[in-house]
Amino acid sequence: MIGYYVHHQGRGHLHRAVCVARHLRGPVTGFSSLPRPDGWTGDWVLLPMDAGGADPGPGAAQAVDPTAGGRLHWVPRHHPGLRDRMGTVADWIARARPALFVSDVSVEVTLLARLMGVPVVAAAMRGDRSDPAHRLGYDVADALLAPWPAALPEPHWPRGWREKAVHTGAFSRYDGRPRVRTARADGAREVVVMLGAGGAGVDDVDFRLAAARTPGWSWTFLGGPDRPWVEDPWPVLCRADVVVTHGGQNAVAECAAARVPTVVVPQDRPHGEQRATGLALRAGRLATVRASWPAPEEWAGLLDGTARHGCADGWARWAPGDGAQRAADTLDRLAARAPRRQPA
Repeated sequence: MIGYYVHHQGRGHLHRAVCVARHLRGPVTGFSSLPRPDGWTGDWVLLPMDAGGADPGPGAAQAVDPTAGGRLHWVPRHHPGLRDRMGTVADWIARARPALFVSDVSVEVTLLARLMGVPVVAAAMRGDRSDPAHRLGYDVADALLAPWPAALPEPHWPRGWREKAVHTGAFSRYDGRPRVRTARADGAREVVVMLGAGGAGVDDVDFRLAAARTPGWSWTFLGGPDRPWVEDPWPVLCRADVVVTHGGQNAVAECAAARVPTVVVPQDRPHGEQRATGLALRAGRLATVRASWPAPEEWAGLLDGTARHGCADGWARWAPGDGAQRAADTLDRLAARAPRRQPA
């Protein structure tokens, strides 16, 4: 049995977990504050939220010492959601006695499982992870799943992390799905803006100004401020001439799966995660990377250049197509090392 924790921020962690779980040979139980996703075949444990709604007592402030003196990321004192959340996971571990636990991502869940004697695999993320909490979580993990190619590593990782990293290459829910390109009836080239559910940093004014300065281009928006969420953007990605997206792991992986020329505008995220991804993409010459949202007058040349020299074929180096299978093989191998469970 494998336990698999999924963080509730955005949708990338959830999509990644579903991709990996479908390739696992043994049973898996998911844990998250998100609802059970379509395509999840194992058990799913819905966890209480650990933010908001704290009631530590009369006169006490909420979110007291949430970082435990800077050693962890989120452990506010006397928070009922945190207590129940961790208790639920701990109770399951005590009953199920899993062979392995996967944390994507929570340093606290990583430590909880390891403190209960369970080997842990942590989903690694780019950016500066030298803070005490990340160092502790990555140090105690038995393996680090790194969903990017070994040829474009994180440059400042210590030796111990590099030695236990499993570079699977990027993967997404669209790996293996046929790419069908359809031309627009009006002959216009199409730019697709995909900003996801994790916060955009731009607004509708930016979109309208860019569209006004790019004659011959039709703009389509998938998510972002004041735009509806699109659950399955695959057909739109496949027909796009250029995609504009942020630097999140999942968004970049989906563009790579579609083999579409891409402009990546990394957004501000903790630990500089998206900017680190942008640096790797630029180093590999896989996408056009801009540090900030371009000015309106830049867009025409930017789109033309990206469509012409977008290195869409190079995306295979970033996302070879079997990353989820590689991740699952790693988990199966580590789980197989556990001693055979004895009757209670």
